[in-house]
Amino acid sequence: MLLLLWFLLISPHLVVSLNQEGLLLQQIKHSFDDPDGALSNWNNRDDNPCNWYGIKCDSVTGSVNSVDLSNTNIAGPFPTLLCNLQNVSFISLFNNSINSSLPEEISTCVNLQHLNLAQNLLVGPLPSSLSDIPNLRHLDFTGNNFSGDIPTSLGRFPKLEVLSLVGNLFNGTIPSFLGNISTLKQLNLSYNPFAPSQIPPDLGNLINLEVLWFTQCNLVGQIPDSLGMLQSLLDLDLAINSLHGPIPKSITNLSSVVQIELYNNSLSGGFPPGMSNLKALRRLDASMNDLNGTIPEELCGLSLESLNLYENRLEGPLPESIVKSPNLYELKLFQNQLTGELPKELGTNSPLKTIDVSQNQFSGNIPVNLCANGSLQELLLISNMFTGQIPESLGHCLSLTRVRMMGNRLSGEVPLAFWGLPHIYLLDLVGNLLSGEISTMIQGASNLSVLLLSKNQFTGNIPDEIGFVENLVEFSGCDNQLSGSLPASLMKLTGLTTLDLHNNVLSGELPSGFRLLKELNELNFANNELSGEIPAEIGSLPVLNYLDLSGNFFSGNIPLELQSLKLNRFNLSNNHLSGDLPPLYDKEIYRDSFLGNPGLCGDLPDLCPRGSSEAKNQGFVWLLRSIFVLAGLVFIIGVGWFYTKYRNFKKMNNGIDKSKWSLTSFHKLGFSEYEILDCLDEDNVIGSGASGKVYKAVLSNGEVVAVKKLWGGSKKEDSSGDIEKDQVSDNGFEAEVETLGKIRHKNIVKLWCCCTTRDCKLLVYEYMPNGSLGDLLHSSKAGLLEWLIRYKIAVDAAEGLSYLHHDCVPSIVHRDVKSNNILLDGEFGARVADFGVAKVVDMVGKGQKSMSVIAGSCGYIAPEYAYTLRVNEKSDIYSFGVVILELVTGRLPIDPEFGEKDLVKWVCTTLDQKGVDHVLDSKLDSCFKEEICKVLNIGLLCTSPLPINRPSMRRVVKMLQEVGLESKPRNEKKDGKLTPYYYEDASDQGSVA
Repeated sequence: MLLLLWFLLISPHLVVSLNQEGLLLQQIKHSFDDPDGALSNWNNRDDNPCNWYGIKCDSVTGSVNSVDLSNTNIAGPFPTLLCNLQNVSFISLFNNSINSSLPEEISTCVNLQHLNLAQNLLVGPLPSSLSDIPNLRHLDFTGNNFSGDIPTSLGRFPKLEVLSLVGNLFNGTIPSFLGNISTLKQLNLSYNPFAPSQIPPDLGNLINLEVLWFTQCNLVGQIPDSLGMLQSLLDLDLAINSLHGPIPKSITNLSSVVQIELYNNSLSGGFPPGMSNLKALRRLDASMNDLNGTIPEELCGLSLESLNLYENRLEGPLPESIVKSPNLYELKLFQNQLTGELPKELGTNSPLKTIDVSQNQFSGNIPVNLCANGSLQELLLISNMFTGQIPESLGHCLSLTRVRMMGNRLSGEVPLAFWGLPHIYLLDLVGNLLSGEISTMIQGASNLSVLLLSKNQFTGNIPDEIGFVENLVEFSGCDNQLSGSLPASLMKLTGLTTLDLHNNVLSGELPSGFRLLKELNELNFANNELSGEIPAEIGSLPVLNYLDLSGNFFSGNIPLELQSLKLNRFNLSNNHLSGDLPPLYDKEIYRDSFLGNPGLCGDLPDLCPRGSSEAKNQGFVWLLRSIFVLAGLVFIIGVGWFYTKYRNFKKMNNGIDKSKWSLTSFHKLGFSEYEILDCLDEDNVIGSGASGKVYKAVLSNGEVVAVKKLWGGSKKEDSSGDIEKDQVSDNGFEAEVETLGKIRHKNIVKLWCCCTTRDCKLLVYEYMPNGSLGDLLHSSKAGLLEWLIRYKIAVDAAEGLSYLHHDCVPSIVHRDVKSNNILLDGEFGARVADFGVAKVVDMVGKGQKSMSVIAGSCGYIAPEYAYTLRVNEKSDIYSFGVVILELVTGRLPIDPEFGEKDLVKWVCTTLDQKGVDHVLDSKLDSCFKEEICKVLNIGLLCTSPLPINRPSMRRVVKMLQEVGLESKPRNEKKDGKLTPYYYEDASDQGSVA
């Protein structure tokens, strides 16, 4: 007995035996890749698996009834062995890397009630056997890559309550047989590239349905009346489709509905009568349609929380009953034709956070109680006819962050406290009749980034206290009556990009310290009474491209340092300047920049008046010069004739005839087309692509430009394919000229001009000494790109794309964002380039267009663009996310090492399996790891498979800048050199919304 007891004690595994279900789960564990060890406690030392991670058992029978391995980072095919667990009713593998296709054998999970495989990597068609699972109630396949048609068999589910197929690749039509699943409570099909489909009227049979989510499903036709039969419906979402026709009267029968989303369609007509029946309605968004008529009184009498009716054709007043909505926090009615006054009690009974009634015809005073509940954050009243004063009460609304009152008839003085609101970052009062002085209380506006006061009647000095507004990026106060000297404290605003105070009565000398304003892009003091000398330190501003000091009393010489600037706008006319012109500006193209300065002298005709004695001296000098010229005239003519004939012969052999070229310029040029043509030599080629070659051209004035040469073949002799190729080339040329010709931004490559003949086209750009980001990053010189430089490149490129998306009207989608189309100047400043496939996005047309072919580069193309050919800003954001991943990893977007994956999938997989250290570029200094990881997360957010999850480019810019701001104290100095800081740009001027 003692011997047997001793043997059992030293051999416990002979006593404890894992049951059959545990052994089965052990097999399943071995079929998974488990990099994080989530299944480490699944071992054979237990007699049953009930205490294993993710496993639950029935309290009576002890058998496994639940397997929940959500968010465990496991990978591998779906384990059909799970179906051998006879009593399992709950399986969730949510947010893992379950891959391959889903097998038909899943139907053997006969007791399964809940199956969640959302956010995985499953592909192929749905198994037709799914409906053979008799008790299945919850089926969620969101965020996979299932494709093809929804199988007919899915209409036979006997007990299914939730069917979610959101964010897959289904490309058939939306089937009517889904209306046969009478037990359904949720039907979610959003964000699939379905073929154009009408909403099946049969869905009206789903009398238990609570959620119908069909966002961006390529719906066409009208909303069927049968949807009014869904008496249990809580959420109706048909947004971002191509539905047309009226909102059906039957929709007012949805007495239980809480949320209705109809935005971004082409619905027309007015609201149907009977909206008061929607007693439970809390959110209504019917924006970006073609609705007309008035906003019904009965609609505003509901207990709404959010009302979005912007970008329609609604007219008439805003009903007084809106003030009876006790929970209203969001009211967006911009871009309609609404009239009358805003209800005086608006805001009294509701916790309003956002009000946007811009671009209507509202009149009267601004209601005084808008912030009565202390919650108001955004107040946008752009382009209406509001009169009277800004209410005193808004000066005490400490929650305000964004105020835009541009283009009204407001008058009187701005409340003193209003100037110093602590959280406001955008204050826009442009184009009113406001008067008084800028209050010294502005020093309290510590978060203010954009201050727009132009075209009012403000008077008095600009207060010294403005220097305390450290986050100020843009200050525009032109067309007022501001007086006195400029405060020296302005030079403390080191993040300032725009300083525009033209058309005032400012006087005195300019303060010293302009060299500190390293981010300054625009400086405009035109038409004031400023005097003294022009500070030479203005010439040290690295990104200044707009300088206008005309119409003042500046005197002295023009500083030679101004030659260092690269200016789109340069005007020093109508001052008291004297002396010689700087050599760079002593050219005819700059003549208008110096008119009205009697003391200026140069070789430009009529710029400097000359006396009679001077004229005689000039005549004598001319005579002497003539003698020397005549002495060598024969020799020069002979040599010149021979040289000209030789050059013409050479150029004609290269296919270039100068006499047939025409030039179109977009900026003031210091060169002609002939000088460009002379540089088109094979020795000057610096790049070559599918559309032609790129040359480096060094001009006679020392300036360097890049010339893209696009060739077209002879269409009359080519095949049809060649003609098509020519047509694409022509379209690319026209797109690039059309796009870049009108863009002015420091992070968009500058197009100087274009030269054309019948068979050849040239585009002349500013020259980027460091070439493209892609060439540099993926070469032996990648070591030059330390982290701070890469970060700066990311911010610069993001700002360029943000300008295209948000500040261009209409907005522009680049469609070929990649590292090779981001060019770097001598200081590694980034410019977005190559707009050959760019498209203008018509916002009235819902912000997207379908293209006949895919434009873009492999590895950068957003997944939804590849299968829908729909163009919108989200496609660019995905591509930019890939560029961020390139900067962080140092890897190409497509690499044989990745196998069938691209960079995005490789990063996600490697992060899951090996961790972040195996993703980051080993060339980067580890002291920046925290910042690099934050930028990596931004890149992953931009490359989200679902477009709706990707942030806007404006948001991307802000997130990147926040990384710089957070790291500012720690990274202030490195190797004795100051690192660049980046400000938070909250301007979003191009957007009403």
